[in-house]
Amino acid sequence: MSVQTIIQSLERLVSVHVELLAISQDKTEIVKEGSVDKLQALLVKERKQIRLLEQAEIKRQESVEAWAKNRTIAVNQATITTMLETLEDEAEQEALASVTTELTKLITKLKQQEQLNQALLNQSMQFVQLSLDMLNPSINNLNYGNKSKETGSTGRSLFDSQA
Repeated sequence: MSVQTIIQSLERLVSVHVELLAISQDKTEIVKEGSVDKLQALLVKERKQIRLLEQAEIKRQESVEAWAKNRTIAVNQATITTMLETLEDEAEQEALASVTTELTKLITKLKQQEQLNQALLNQSMQFVQLSLDMLNPSINNLNYGNKSKETGSTGRSLFDSQA
């Protein structure tokens, strides 16, 4: 198994991550707009990309395992660092290092973007909860009088049936 197969697997992962980053950025804009329908459609698209990501990752793992077996390296020792150290062709070393660096940067950007999306969603949920709380005031907020004047009024309903 050649390193080219691993590099191609990593390039596929890069392209899937680029698409996921674009989806995540679109998600940010949709959350800002507050459009639930658009968000649901985008989440379907995101799930498809995640399935593609999982498939690409499985292929990458298989390629690395095959490469490690050909080089008689333990599978758990087959890291990028080990690969770079054992490769003799400078072009392959450079290509592997380049695509790995690019993938790492994309994963970092995607993680930051998703943290932003999570924060925006949390703020949206807090706003919705605040709005619901304002629409459904408690009985204590409906009483205008002093609490010290109320004696024995515990358990009284909003509407006094004796009136």
